[in-house]
Amino acid sequence: MSEFLHVAMSFPTVFFSFPLIVVVGYWAVVITGLFGLDGPDAPWLGLGGVPAGVSLSLLIAMAWLLSLIGSRFVPGSLLLAVPAVALAGGWLGTRALLSPLRRLLAKERLPSRGDFVGRMCVIRTGQATHDFGQAEVTAADGSSAVVQVRTTGQDHLARGDNALIFEYDADGEFFWVMPYESEL
Repeated sequence: MSEFLHVAMSFPTVFFSFPLIVVVGYWAVVITGLFGLDGPDAPWLGLGGVPAGVSLSLLIAMAWLLSLIGSRFVPGSLLLAVPAVALAGGWLGTRALLSPLRRLLAKERLPSRGDFVGRMCVIRTGQATHDFGQAEVTAADGSSAVVQVRTTGQDHLARGDNALIFEYDADGEFFWVMPYESEL
């Protein structure tokens, strides 16, 4: 054990030993529940798509391991190149490991108001005009929402009329609708 500690705390492995201690501490805190794993992505150097804690941890651990191996097998003055080669090899290895992780940790697309565009709705207020109206629309998942709607031109829709949502106005936070007759 003392030989391992000697190698881990000597050149060139020592460059990565202290960051590795920080990584181990970070994961101890994550496991205890004090920190969550939902951190920001690390988009730099192609290591994005997963939380920064994961990609940095893998990078540091792989660089430390490669540096440890290099310190045992690389002779003399070539030892000076081991930290750079270990960092480059750690980066390559991390990119390779993150590729399947990105698919597993893919962010679910959150629903937006734009998802209602192209859907049929039913007018729920007494009428819908160019400056007032509400309608009930059903989302793809089966849930329904009451939304603000406006008509164009001279269109006036009454309660219970079917309408087609054709555009969302983000500034006014309402949907543009037009009369819609469904064919049975």
